[in-house]
Amino acid sequence: MLINCAAYQDGRKLADIPIEDISEYVARPECFVWVALKDASPDELAVMKEEFGLHDLAIEDALVGHQRPKIEEYGESLFAVMHTVEMDDDHELLIGEVDVFVGSNYVLSVRNRTRFGFSDVRARCEREPELLREGAGFVLYALADDIVDRYFPILEELGAEIEEVEDRIFEKNDVSASRAIIADLYSLNAVS
Repeated sequence: MLINCAAYQDGRKLADIPIEDISEYVARPECFVWVALKDASPDELAVMKEEFGLHDLAIEDALVGHQRPKIEEYGESLFAVMHTVEMDDDHELLIGEVDVFVGSNYVLSVRNRTRFGFSDVRARCEREPELLREGAGFVLYALADDIVDRYFPILEELGAEIEEVEDRIFEKNDVSASRAIIADLYSLNAVS
């Protein structure tokens, strides 16, 4: 699903553009295009491949999903895979993936299995035209920075859960409680 498709020049947003105009803006050396997709279909990725001239292997990785985090170089472009971690309402961890295609004047982000988008990243970038003027490289940095920042509240919550289990271990000598504590420890270990 298309979330955003916009063209930028000299650190400022020119306009939201239709998908079929992407290749025209990418052909302009003074512009760059930033497109965001969520749970993209094979047809959507085929259109993006055509508009941006993306490499077949990178498209295949994005279609298959469940890639390890990595950055690969394909000629003049990069393909980055980053994992997101979110906690659902039942305090279960959700591991998502963001695939980012980066060229000298474009960024295409495709997020999968994530609940939270990156509209705040786009807004931050647009508020900082002196940095956005750097183009696609700054956008890649901003996306990666936001993904990493989202890890910290999860780590704090897991740390609190570990401390709670540790407290229970040293408080009780009850056998049935010990079994429950061991089960809790195994469930925490499965997360990491």
